[in-house]
Amino acid sequence: MDDTPSAQTSAAQHPTAQNNAAPDPSASDLVQAIIDDFPDHKPGTRPIHTIGVGVEGYFEASDVARSYCRAEHFGGQRVPVSVRFSNGSGSPVQHDGWNDVRGMATRFHLQNGATDLIAMTLNGFFVRTTKEFIAFTTAARQRPVRKASPWQKLLDMLQLKPPLPDPHPGQTASGDAGTLEYANAHPVAQLAVFQAGSIGAPVSYCRAAYHAVHTFIVTDPDGVRRPVRFAWKPVAGVRNTDPTLPPVDNYLQAEIRERLKQWPARFLLMMTIGESGDAFDDPTVPWPAHRVRVVMGTLTLTKVAEDQAAAAEHISFNPWRLVDGIEPSNDPILLARRDAYEESRKRRGGTACPFSHGAQ
Repeated sequence: MDDTPSAQTSAAQHPTAQNNAAPDPSASDLVQAIIDDFPDHKPGTRPIHTIGVGVEGYFEASDVARSYCRAEHFGGQRVPVSVRFSNGSGSPVQHDGWNDVRGMATRFHLQNGATDLIAMTLNGFFVRTTKEFIAFTTAARQRPVRKASPWQKLLDMLQLKPPLPDPHPGQTASGDAGTLEYANAHPVAQLAVFQAGSIGAPVSYCRAAYHAVHTFIVTDPDGVRRPVRFAWKPVAGVRNTDPTLPPVDNYLQAEIRERLKQWPARFLLMMTIGESGDAFDDPTVPWPAHRVRVVMGTLTLTKVAEDQAAAAEHISFNPWRLVDGIEPSNDPILLARRDAYEESRKRRGGTACPFSHGAQ
């Protein structure tokens, strides 16, 4: 690099170009950036979605699923599954009633291996690249939090800015202020940040919708390839807790245990087919609502796993654990998640699960 004064001046005047010239963050950088957002993070646990519960069940493909994708779990046979529901926070403290993104990671146990589908309750992601991810997580670090005055909220609304949410009882720090500042400066993050700020808390893990957000390429038996996005829709419908009532710290795991003792819980796996002009490689942009959607099958959850250490703490999911018939797109965030998830697994001593040939 030219170290002359003129070159140094040019770089100082164009910090964006200088930042773009920097090397992409490593998988270790990405994982550490998340951990740094939670000062009380417990070593040896997941850097995010730390609190979770493992559930068992099975998946049955619909009659039309095979005509769209030749992957084994869409063949029509009953496929055993392991599901981990989780809160989004990287804190080891369980705050079920707090406003938070929830996760649903599903493993389909196949005859020769496995495939994973990882989803969350937002239908879009916060950033498009790994460099943006580092900037976003840096902005999201915890700050002391206090309730904004009515005058401050009014001022925010007059400026067309969403007011900061009131802290929950006992909450002393939050990353909300930083994420809102980031969103105000980076329009691509605004939809996900604003959704996350108002998403609330579900009455049950089984009463929320979960989106895989990334684009995948599916291949049908005739070799036709289609860009798609997947989502889980609860058969019982989406329902949140009453936001006017004080939040409860711990109820989601007890609720799902009691629910599954009485009857199974079911989700429909919806596949949306993208069209020319849709954002295939940008997870911050939702697709139009009128795109063709196909019911690919029904997930039936039957019981909470007896061995929670294996089913929730040690199990390791990865969105790149794919099989023949499903390929990753060129989405930079999806590309980065393979190694980042493996880095997380190694740090916490999670159980290794080999990748199938479709993910190589």
